[in-house]
Amino acid sequence: MYTFIWIGAIAVVAVVGFGVGYFIRKQIGAAQANSAESKAEKLLLEAKSKQQEIISQGQDRANKLVDAAKREDQQMRVELRDIKARLEKRENMFDQKLLEFQGNQTKLQEKVDRVNQIKTEIEKLRDQEIVTLQGIAALTRAEAKEQLLQKVEEESKTDLAGRIMKLQKESAEVYDEKARDIITGAIQRCASSHAAETTSSIVNIPNEEMKGRIIGKEGRNIKTIEKLTGCELVIDDTPESIMVSGFSPIRRQVAKLALEKLMADGRIQPARIEEYVEKAKQHLALDIKKAGEEALYKMGITGIDPKLVSIVGRLKYRTSYGQNIVNHSTEVAYLSALMAAELGLNEAKAKKCGFFHDIGKAVDQETQGSHPEIGYAILKKFGVDEDVAQSAKTHHEDRPYDIYASIVKAADAISGARFGARKDTFEQFVARLEELEKTAASFAGIEKVYAIQAGREVRVFVKPNEVDDYSAFQLAKDIARKIEQELQYPGEIRVSVIRETRVVEYAK
Repeated sequence: MYTFIWIGAIAVVAVVGFGVGYFIRKQIGAAQANSAESKAEKLLLEAKSKQQEIISQGQDRANKLVDAAKREDQQMRVELRDIKARLEKRENMFDQKLLEFQGNQTKLQEKVDRVNQIKTEIEKLRDQEIVTLQGIAALTRAEAKEQLLQKVEEESKTDLAGRIMKLQKESAEVYDEKARDIITGAIQRCASSHAAETTSSIVNIPNEEMKGRIIGKEGRNIKTIEKLTGCELVIDDTPESIMVSGFSPIRRQVAKLALEKLMADGRIQPARIEEYVEKAKQHLALDIKKAGEEALYKMGITGIDPKLVSIVGRLKYRTSYGQNIVNHSTEVAYLSALMAAELGLNEAKAKKCGFFHDIGKAVDQETQGSHPEIGYAILKKFGVDEDVAQSAKTHHEDRPYDIYASIVKAADAISGARFGARKDTFEQFVARLEELEKTAASFAGIEKVYAIQAGREVRVFVKPNEVDDYSAFQLAKDIARKIEQELQYPGEIRVSVIRETRVVEYAK
């Protein structure tokens, strides 16, 4: 019984507690709702205020932009009105000028018409006068003119001829005297000593025993040297010296350098000889380039192609009538510059023309053609000025290319005519030996040809794989027969055909 009462009381309490909690919860929810609404209203009011402020600022900015645009428009309108006014004023001026021009043109045309009318009237009067004169003289105009000219010519012929002869004589005397003064002054101001080149070089040796080593067993060393260099070694009783004989200075220098290196090394045998001959050729190539650089530096000539510098250096080992060409070219350059200075011409250009005038002689022994033509081709190949190239081409002609070529021709003659400068016999001797070598080398299968013993012997080295022993005998006869038919020479010439086969093998 109490239990049910207790349970009922608990249930009533629970219901009452639930009701009270619900009421409290509802009150709290209502309070929170009222607080959120108030915040939302506050934010809405702030947003509207901000919106109004932004709209107000935008309107103010828009008003300012509109005002600025109106001012710019007003200013542009004013400028356009000014431009329009100026254009209208200029157009009015142009119209006025055009009217004036048309008026002047009309007046000018009237004057031209008047001048033409007067000219026509004058021509009519002139024709009438000519007809009247022809009637009086009974001659046509052409006949009268011819008679007048003939009369004047007859009266003046004697006087003119005498005057012309007098002027020519006076001019020739003045020019000859002037030329004589210029050439004499150039000769006096350019003094050079000369020594004719020889066809032999002396190589000093340390002792007499070295001669035997150079000759070698059965002469194999000296034969190898002579074959590779194209020079003849003269080993006689002259103490501590060997003479290298050959008409080519380059060949003699190669032989001399090779001998000096061989004697310094001490091991003289064919393989070593070949090695040092090649080294001598390389050393000579460097020496040639150096000689070219020194010569050009001495002349003050710059901007020259390195290959042309080497060609210039070859002139150190080239002679003409016994005169060294690089020395001759240097002297001609100086003489040309001196004469150009006297004539008021470009000294540097004249010096360059004079220095390069014989450049063709550097390779004329290896190339067909005369040295002026070869020199012109060389200079044009390396881009040298046309005037300089023409001086090299025409300095031996009767009518040189220009005044500079004429100066070079005179300077060349002065240099060659100096006492002791040249020997005709030497040049003729060299030309004969060159022709002898060229004739012998014209056959097939020949490797090298050397003229030795002053042209009394020709040594011909053949290619062993192309010429056999029997063909070598026949080749010697053919060469001798061709020399007899084509060349003139004193005494007799020995033709030696050498066929050498070398076999090399290595033991490994």
